[in-house]
Amino acid sequence: MERRKVDILCVQETRWKGSKARSIGAGFKLFYYGVDSKRNGVGVVLKEEFVRTVLEVKRVSDRVMSLKLEIKGVRLNVVSGYAPQVGCELEEKERFWSELDEVMESIPMGERVVIGADCNGHVGEGNTGDEEVMGKFGVKERNLEGQMVMDFAKRMDMAVVNTYFQKREEHRVTYKSGGRRTQVDYILCRRGNLKEISDCKVVVGESVARQHRMVVCRMTLMVCKKKRSKIENKTKWWKLKKEEFCEEFRQKLRQALGGQVVLPDDWETTAEVIRETGRKVLGVSPGRRKEDKETWWWNEEVQDSVQRKRLAKKKWDMDRTEENRQEYKELQRRVKRELSKAKQKAYDELYTRLDTREGEKDLQVS
Repeated sequence: MERRKVDILCVQETRWKGSKARSIGAGFKLFYYGVDSKRNGVGVVLKEEFVRTVLEVKRVSDRVMSLKLEIKGVRLNVVSGYAPQVGCELEEKERFWSELDEVMESIPMGERVVIGADCNGHVGEGNTGDEEVMGKFGVKERNLEGQMVMDFAKRMDMAVVNTYFQKREEHRVTYKSGGRRTQVDYILCRRGNLKEISDCKVVVGESVARQHRMVVCRMTLMVCKKKRSKIENKTKWWKLKKEEFCEEFRQKLRQALGGQVVLPDDWETTAEVIRETGRKVLGVSPGRRKEDKETWWWNEEVQDSVQRKRLAKKKWDMDRTEENRQEYKELQRRVKRELSKAKQKAYDELYTRLDTREGEKDLQVS
């Protein structure tokens, strides 16, 4: 880290039992978590100057942990993950992605997130159909575990950073053993923050581990000052649809214009009189409403699953048995799968419609 000027490093397979933080020399500190000294374990190594910025350490399991830092007013969440290998049970793999989902859901949208993970999956080369979450520069073909990475990225609106930078294959391969050359280690960030990353590549000349290579990216946190948006109080012109308001408005406007039937030639003055009369007679709205989440693509199956998940959550909160927990977790996984399918189906139908003559009319601006 000192030689390559790496400030923050996510590590996996630490194989240290316990939930601790320890100095490892050269001004670096390791935060780690593990339940077994022979397998798994995750950690995050920080340069000394960043140790003082740590706000929270969340140790979820021996496969997922996160640190929340505050750097120059920007909150950055660093997540280290270690997905089960290809030969592990499907239930274990789904548990890992469920834990990662929970971590992401606990992070406010305004905060940065960077995930450094050994995902043990191949997202593959090319990005046809997945342009919104990955670039074209993966390695070889996608497998089931790689599809799980992509599904997670779509659910959480994340981008697989490695795949956006065109490098020689040698600088994309993260795992090399004998004749095997694959890409299984990834860095992910929110899609909206992808512009803050200027480079990402595999460091070839460092023997960090026997088979895995270190993936590094250069990220510059942009501090954006939020402008206070002026909330405009809007006149309730829609009340003129009712006859009583319409008649009162006519009378008040005629009085304001001095009893004139024909409008004056000075339009600016007349317009201001009309606006002022409208505000007095019709009233004004309190301001801008908070926008709802984008759920236009929800269907009845998704709504039904969400409702059943909420009931299962209440049941588990009232009676914390293992059976109730498993029921809730299963419904939680099902909702995520159905959400992903419903969203993809809705967008496919939208894109298909936009290719038709009727769809072209939808794009026209009046």
